[in-house]
Amino acid sequence: MRAAVLRNTGDELLEVRDDVELVDVGPGQVKVKIEATGVCHSDVSGMSGLIPQPAPFVPGHEGAGIVCVKHHQPHLCVNIQFAAGAIPNFRIDGAPVFGFAGTGTFAEELLLPHQAAIAIDKDVPFEIASLVGCGVMTGVGAALNTAKVTAGSSVVVFGCGGVGIAAIQGARVAGASEIVAVDLVDQKLEDAKRFGATHAVKPDDLEAAKQEITGGDGFDYAFEAIGLPQTMRNAFDMTRRGGTTCIIGVGAMDKQVSFNAFEVFFAEKNFTGSYYGSADVRSDFDRMLSLWKNGRLDLEGMISRRIGLDDVNDAVAALKAGEAIRQVISF
Repeated sequence: MRAAVLRNTGDELLEVRDDVELVDVGPGQVKVKIEATGVCHSDVSGMSGLIPQPAPFVPGHEGAGIVCVKHHQPHLCVNIQFAAGAIPNFRIDGAPVFGFAGTGTFAEELLLPHQAAIAIDKDVPFEIASLVGCGVMTGVGAALNTAKVTAGSSVVVFGCGGVGIAAIQGARVAGASEIVAVDLVDQKLEDAKRFGATHAVKPDDLEAAKQEITGGDGFDYAFEAIGLPQTMRNAFDMTRRGGTTCIIGVGAMDKQVSFNAFEVFFAEKNFTGSYYGSADVRSDFDRMLSLWKNGRLDLEGMISRRIGLDDVNDAVAALKAGEAIRQVISF
């Protein structure tokens, strides 16, 4: 079958091959025919080595498809999370190839633990469903599940990539009154306003926005969707006393974020990470798709934004033709 393969950690190009094989389906696994895959920045992080992932591997970890074979065998969650990523379920010329994050959706077929295959309504397009597998769930879930944004609150989001845009949409769904998007790229700031940000500023203008919106007190909620110590620290600084700083971005294990002993006590801020949007996928995937069906999440717009095409139909066609794989680095 066809699949995109990263040969070595740190390589910038994927090799699209047509001789990749699956290993045999084992107990507790399902075989899935992939119909659509999302492209997430975490794939790039896995390629660069920021997220630990043995190579060679097939990138991709958010996808939608059809279950071909299903077996039933219960597993503990920790076994699923760590064991799945350590098993190479692909082969090239008999040699083992891993799937990123235990999946590998940049392929025509893959194997998963059966707990990782979530049934959805048949009327949901595959390209829409694939986005929910990571980026949408991570960002929207951070706002709704982890931070629990409240109606009428003020929110600031650092980083307007796919996950940051999803966090903005989640804050909007939660009823936040002011949502400030922060990024260095003009186009990303324009996109943020399209998806629900009430303000869009570059970092140098953020202090003025804080003064205007909060009177200098700081925001009720701050989300960091970049993964850098300095932006994590900035998010904390922009959070009001008693507010919540939520870290969504994946940072490197050798990087540190510093706080002085007094401010932790005095500010009484909540500083929390959000892993996969604190999701219960068996209920939250349906929740995300229900919000989309009711017009409260713009997933078509996220597709066109990821592929770099304004027309949604053109973007979907590009996804189906495999253009997403060829653009993983530029994203």
